[in-house]
Amino acid sequence: MTQGPPPETDRHPDSPFGEDRSAPTVVYTDGACSGNPGPGGWAWAVPDGPLDSGAEPETTNQRMELRAVLEALESIHGPVEVFSDSTYVVNCFNDRWYEGWLQRDWRNAQKKPVANRDLWEPLVEIFRQRRHELSFTWVKGHSGDAMNDLVDRLAVEARDRLMGESVGPGGGGHRPPPWPVERAVAVTGVADPGPELMDDLDQVLGGLDPGFDIVVSGLRRGPELDGAEMALAHRLPLAVVLPFPEPARGWPGRLQRRFESCVERAEWLVELDGDPAKPGTAVRHRDEWMAEAVVGYIVVGDSELAARLDEVGLGVVVVDDSGDG
Repeated sequence: MTQGPPPETDRHPDSPFGEDRSAPTVVYTDGACSGNPGPGGWAWAVPDGPLDSGAEPETTNQRMELRAVLEALESIHGPVEVFSDSTYVVNCFNDRWYEGWLQRDWRNAQKKPVANRDLWEPLVEIFRQRRHELSFTWVKGHSGDAMNDLVDRLAVEARDRLMGESVGPGGGGHRPPPWPVERAVAVTGVADPGPELMDDLDQVLGGLDPGFDIVVSGLRRGPELDGAEMALAHRLPLAVVLPFPEPARGWPGRLQRRFESCVERAEWLVELDGDPAKPGTAVRHRDEWMAEAVVGYIVVGDSELAARLDEVGLGVVVVDDSGDG
């Protein structure tokens, strides 16, 4: 449902936008990126009110989501309710990720530096100063919400203007994922999770929307290959990301045929330039690329991996034997 503007009441005398003193100003924010990293855009807009957008030549989708919120809160005084389709943004404040980061001197649970600290730090500082007048609400992207669609369009337009200026006719530019990142979820997990977890995975995939959601798979044996076949059975669009060409060479015949069938039926195929003589390094590179090409993961039987992905702001659905999958 589209969020309307706040009711008309007394206005804040010092605000350039005249925010409502009693009810929060509603602002929608969004980011867009062509490739991850690559040229990106950000935007925010108040229903029936002000809006703004901008772009950066080398950035990520997560950074643009953060930049949009930071720009909005620096521009709007008084109580504000931020609507965002980024769980990376919303969960940080609603689930208090920032408290752990501050306690650990801006390190995550794995004792690694928090990604995008240069944007998170001023945003968290604003939140701490204004915590009683700020709230964050998640809205599903591309779900018919007119304001979410507006800021998405503004962010994309800002990005595209920058690309047109910086790349120009015949320019190189960046190679983006060929699917909409905001609609893509990846499947991964332990190599041999067992038939019960595979049944649970099938139920999770069956609950996705074939008209919107995209399943991304690296087609490794186990949940990735099985999940790809399940996605196709549920008529979900499939995207395949390979660390190098023909990674299934040498697999048993039946597994090779399953692999090849998924590749043939996939709507998108990305082959990275990893070295097949160093498959471990190539797969890690592929996993890093995929993490920037999706908004979330379905993780089968690997709670530690799920926690790491959640920590960096990706949406995670865990399929395990705890009964919570």
